[in-house]
Amino acid sequence: MKYTRVGAVSLGCSKNAVDTEIMLGELSRLGFTVGAGADEAEIIIVNTCGFIESAKQDSLDAILEMAQYKKTGACRLLIVTGCLSQRYPEELRAELPEVDLFWGVKDYPALAKKLFSMLGGEDGSEEKNGESKAAEGKTGGAKPRAILCGGASRLLTTPPYRAYLRIADGCDNRCTYCAIPLIRGGRRSFPMEKLLEEASALADAGVTELTVIAQDTSAYGTELYGRPMLRELLEALCLIDKLHWIRVLYAYPNTVDRALVDTIAREKKLCAYIDMPIQHISERMLRAMNRHGSGRHIREITDYILAASPDFILRTTVMTGFPGETEADHEELMRFLTEHPFDRVGGFTYSAEDGTPAAEMPDQVPHEVAQIRLNELMSMQREISHRLNMGRLGSETEALIESVSLDGRGGFTALARSYAEAAEVDGMLLLRGENAANMPRPGDYVTARLTAAREYDLEGVIL
Repeated sequence: MKYTRVGAVSLGCSKNAVDTEIMLGELSRLGFTVGAGADEAEIIIVNTCGFIESAKQDSLDAILEMAQYKKTGACRLLIVTGCLSQRYPEELRAELPEVDLFWGVKDYPALAKKLFSMLGGEDGSEEKNGESKAAEGKTGGAKPRAILCGGASRLLTTPPYRAYLRIADGCDNRCTYCAIPLIRGGRRSFPMEKLLEEASALADAGVTELTVIAQDTSAYGTELYGRPMLRELLEALCLIDKLHWIRVLYAYPNTVDRALVDTIAREKKLCAYIDMPIQHISERMLRAMNRHGSGRHIREITDYILAASPDFILRTTVMTGFPGETEADHEELMRFLTEHPFDRVGGFTYSAEDGTPAAEMPDQVPHEVAQIRLNELMSMQREISHRLNMGRLGSETEALIESVSLDGRGGFTALARSYAEAAEVDGMLLLRGENAANMPRPGDYVTARLTAAREYDLEGVIL
């Protein structure tokens, strides 16, 4: 082949990151050298996000930045994939002539084969029988290895001890502000046996922390099995010996029920942690957003989660400035978050997305007003987060080491996470150890006592 060194930029959510891993895994299997830096890569792939306006702009900025390496680096082919490319292919072709190929969100193994063919490869002539020809990448010192998952190769871009398990693609909820169904289509749950096979392969490759993701995890399996099957999937995942922590993100509130909460609280491998994006609490706003379920259910299930275990960690996402949102609606959301404190809250302002019903709604809220409301909400949440972190002081917790370094005084410091911190979205634990001879490595689990609290992070000592 003419060009073999591949670099990739993956933007947006963890679901997009899994797409990138599949793409890189297939390229690696076909003989490409994956993991090159942008200045050395002969092929640069930008996997874009198109969820909201700020994400679109980030994607465009990344494309333009990578295009510069056609002049200053080794880049010969610039490939753009993902949600933005799926949604606006013609517009992007007209505006970005420096891009050599646009590809959407479907069939990433086919993209790898297309590049292989474009560059003069013959079908099967350079396949490595599943062995990775990969340069050092995001995983650190060790070379990443392609893992066969569900019939496709997957090259982890996370550290080797943690990975995401995407259990479905697309979404059936049709929230009026969301473009995801327009980009990825309706929900397609993956068969449970395939997911268990993939999880087992990841565990055999050294993954001990598995994070379960989808656009709507709690509705998993509804179209396959006639009812939500997340609870049954989690119970089956717990039987995989080498997995140590299993965490659930993106659970839609209306399908989070007591049985699911009880399972998460009961199973030792399941982190007592659930990410349940509510977006709002005002019944009027929820109806306008076409959010299934009700504010009453959100209140009831939140109360139940907090009662199920005193150590249960709750994460959510909320939106300010949706069309028609009044100050009274905003105040109701603020009161709810005060009365039902979430450990983690992500917030964003409403963005009018092309083709969505909300973009055509009357009473659009000025962005400045939405931003003021968001600032007010997040300021309040910082105080709540700090108070909840203070409540953890003095406790002992198991922690997963992410990085570690000598402190120059015979000891060491480590960045770590407990069950209460999801990777890449939550805070961290800053831990100290007194004896460098006993310094753990990334991926090790240790016991720590928490000694100091910040707004989002905590400090502690390794016992």
